[in-house]
Amino acid sequence: MTALVVVLAVLVGVLLGLLGGGGSILTVPLLAYVAGLPTQEAIAASLVVVGVTSLVASVSHARARRVQWRTGLTFGAAGMVSAYAGGRLGQHVPDGVLMVAFAVVMLAAGIAMLRGRAAGSETSHPMALGKAVGYGAAVGVLTGFLGAGGGFLIVPALTLFGGLAMPVAVGTSLLVIAMNSAAGLVGHLSSTPMHWGLAAMVTAAAVVGSLAGGRLATRVRPEVLRRGFGWFVLAMAAFILIQEIPQSTWQPLSPLAKAAVSLTAALVVLALGLLGQKLGRRVDAAAESRRVAAATAAGTRDEDRRS
Repeated sequence: MTALVVVLAVLVGVLLGLLGGGGSILTVPLLAYVAGLPTQEAIAASLVVVGVTSLVASVSHARARRVQWRTGLTFGAAGMVSAYAGGRLGQHVPDGVLMVAFAVVMLAAGIAMLRGRAAGSETSHPMALGKAVGYGAAVGVLTGFLGAGGGFLIVPALTLFGGLAMPVAVGTSLLVIAMNSAAGLVGHLSSTPMHWGLAAMVTAAAVVGSLAGGRLATRVRPEVLRRGFGWFVLAMAAFILIQEIPQSTWQPLSPLAKAAVSLTAALVVLALGLLGQKLGRRVDAAAESRRVAAATAAGTRDEDRRS
């Protein structure tokens, strides 16, 4: 079991380093279901793992000038306040409710990954102050409450609304995740015990993976990995929803009825995934059409100028 925890932690790190998010969504299920921690303790430990791993991964991106410091620090500072509040709030919510909420977030993340992310601008400029504060605060609540770094929300926000190029959005996202995770952890530590030994082991494995992911960031097509990971996230979400349905709901059901409910949940998740993938293909096709049209228009203008 320890070996499985380490292998999955390396995967978390690779995804964080490669995509600037996504891997953190696996950390809570990893610690809760594989390592066996109670939900509150799994969330607190995940903030250590995600925060340290993201900080280390951001260093290689910063060296390659793929971090927009002004945007990242503003976005992260706004998120730290709400992440602390989210961490305190999460302590008063039952474990089952937290995990169901986490599964819903995973569903949204998986569909977003299958849809694909905007490519962003070719060049990056600082995000508007109001947008950075607003989106940062919203993502911070999620980080503190559920222990998710929020990179799957940060990167699209930075590309779609902040005008950052995709590589810069990935590096900046890691800086924001590290800041939010630190604040969320402080909110949890006041009343939640921490398994420091386990957290240190998982963090070390994730850091190794993040360094590998950072090196791969410019060598592989992240959309291929992202969509495969999106399907995996959807499968994990279905598993959590089935596991966390209250016993009072399951007990009156026969084994056949339980199987039918589980199958229905799996089919709903599959349908959502297929819908997300279909939308993603349409978005990609539309983006390619715009790119070709822009290139054609630029070529026509060049010919006009030469003539």
